[in-house]
Amino acid sequence: MQENYDVFFNSSLLMPSHRTLFLIIFTFCFLSLATALFLQYHDHLEPCPLCIFQRVAYMSVAFFALIGFLTHKHTLLKRLSALLMSLGSLTGGGIALRHVWIQHLPADQVPDCGPGLNYLLDVFPLHKVVSLVLRGSGECAKIDWTLLGFSMPELSLAAFALITIVGLYLLVQPMPRRHSFRA
Repeated sequence: MQENYDVFFNSSLLMPSHRTLFLIIFTFCFLSLATALFLQYHDHLEPCPLCIFQRVAYMSVAFFALIGFLTHKHTLLKRLSALLMSLGSLTGGGIALRHVWIQHLPADQVPDCGPGLNYLLDVFPLHKVVSLVLRGSGECAKIDWTLLGFSMPELSLAAFALITIVGLYLLVQPMPRRHSFRA
């Protein structure tokens, strides 16, 4: 019975196990993406290019969290998953921070609305599209939805910061040793 308990919690601190933390992060990212899609298709809130880039960051974090969860017996793969998950989260946090900054610009300093992301992808190479999107546009400054007074990019910034902290914890914290059944 004790072995099953150790799979989900670090018994010395009652801290969730590494595997459980990967699962929590994967579930959170999945639910965040589901919520974004619900708001897009049910409430007709069209995402701006920076919102789409944040979704890509959530997808990458979810992917590496799932890999970390599934490779729970391989220390190197767990550490690599934690590293890549943290990098994806830092990238998403940087995009969200830029988005929040654009939303808080005075009205006269907000960049003009540019062409849509689909047009940019059709016309420009990917590195140019990324550069143009990260500059932001007027549509990125618009706040259509809030939760407890926080815009979606502000909530994403907080989520990416927390995921980064957990990812770094998973990266540096010693992996629990497996019990040996040898006599």
